[in-house]
Amino acid sequence: MKSTYIIAEAGVNHNGDMKLAKKLIDIAVSAQANAVKFQTFKTENVISMDAPKAEYQIETTGSEESQFEMVKKLELSFAQFSELKLYCDDHNIEFLSTPFDMESADYLIDILRLQTIKIPSGEITNAPLIHHIAQKSVKIILSTGMSSLSEVEAALGVIAYGYLLLKEPPSIEAFKAAFISSEGQRLLKERVTLLHCTTEYPAPVHDVNLLAMNTMSTAFGLRSGYSDHTEGIAIPIAAVALGATVIEKHITYDKQAEGPDHKASLSPEELHHMVEGIRQVELAKGSGIKIPSESELKNLNIARKSIVALKKIRQGEALTVENITIKRPGNGIPPFEYWNMLNKKASRDFDNDQQITLT
Repeated sequence: MKSTYIIAEAGVNHNGDMKLAKKLIDIAVSAQANAVKFQTFKTENVISMDAPKAEYQIETTGSEESQFEMVKKLELSFAQFSELKLYCDDHNIEFLSTPFDMESADYLIDILRLQTIKIPSGEITNAPLIHHIAQKSVKIILSTGMSSLSEVEAALGVIAYGYLLLKEPPSIEAFKAAFISSEGQRLLKERVTLLHCTTEYPAPVHDVNLLAMNTMSTAFGLRSGYSDHTEGIAIPIAAVALGATVIEKHITYDKQAEGPDHKASLSPEELHHMVEGIRQVELAKGSGIKIPSESELKNLNIARKSIVALKKIRQGEALTVENITIKRPGNGIPPFEYWNMLNKKASRDFDNDQQITLT
């Protein structure tokens, strides 16, 4: 069974500091996550000067500065991402990043040569960006927070159209045609993983709706996973039990640090516990074939029962409900044979509690 791909989401929790960015990589490596993911953007390309902050951002960073000012402080340069990519390579962990604009996508794919791109929930309706990324034929992990099933389908249509490299001008009709085409479906199944997500920080457990992950997987026939914003580690572990192939979770070096996402992130210790819990769940899921496990075979005869004499029985005496019963251990005639044994003649003398035999 293929193991769950665990993404430690560093995001912008480095607060614009390269030392902290590398520290987050070290935390992910120590916990044995499969990848560490950042966010690549040019603030001017992504956020308007008068864009409001989200409630959780106001709670964590105050209302004095604008969203633009807050995010600008968290921006790293392309050169810094090159350095972080090399640092990840040296530490044997995959470097991932989410581009929020086409320039950043080009840098990640064309210069850093990333083979997988994560598209965040907020960009699922950004058809030009999604199309631009898909045209580069990379694998895509698509987060679906705040989305309906129809919006996910629309985004998949854009991705399929981009993968197909069609000369026909982009249009809603062209996207739909690409989505239902056999080649479009083949490419989606080969390259796309959907992540269920609740876009709130931290996300209330009652709003998680984990079963929607499987709804998407069934609806589109694609691999599915879960990007978690709840507090703690219970929900992502539960997602793995439900079949998630990818888990993404924010990490931090200090949950009390200044910045918008630290509060909803895992501490280093929590990340260790989450990875460990996920790996245990993977082992526990097993093959799905209902047969006795190797470890329990030794207990089979101890726990099960056999047909025994309820009192002394003489050879030739009929076996009846008054003189035979069922007791442990289970290495004799099994209880399924109880009714067949009734009215048979005892093959020999049996003492009380002695297992009945046919010879």
